[in-house]
Amino acid sequence: MPYHSTPLDLAFHALSDPTRRAVVSRLAEGEAPVSALAAPFDMALPSFAQHLKVLEDCGLITSEKRGRSRWCRLVPTRFEEAADWMQAERRHWVERLDRLETYLDKRGNDHE
Repeated sequence: MPYHSTPLDLAFHALSDPTRRAVVSRLAEGEAPVSALAAPFDMALPSFAQHLKVLEDCGLITSEKRGRSRWCRLVPTRFEEAADWMQAERRHWVERLDRLETYLDKRGNDHE
């Protein structure tokens, strides 16, 4: 079966890395220049830029050149899609667990 990445797959892949999650957390406070985003990390700027590219390629962030700096900001839409998927999965599992609880209660009452 061939592997096809959906935007949601790419977003979850991007968020699987702690460096990228830290960048997202920082950008949740507001947009920032790449230099400020990179400052807390002990890595070369080209390596850090690869993390930003992953986040931008999947649509979690966007960036723009302002003068001599590149500024990044979050794109809320992709996060909303991920949250919607997780909420649907949560509903699914809550319903299944509720059915299991009902079944086990019924079985327990049948054996009394």
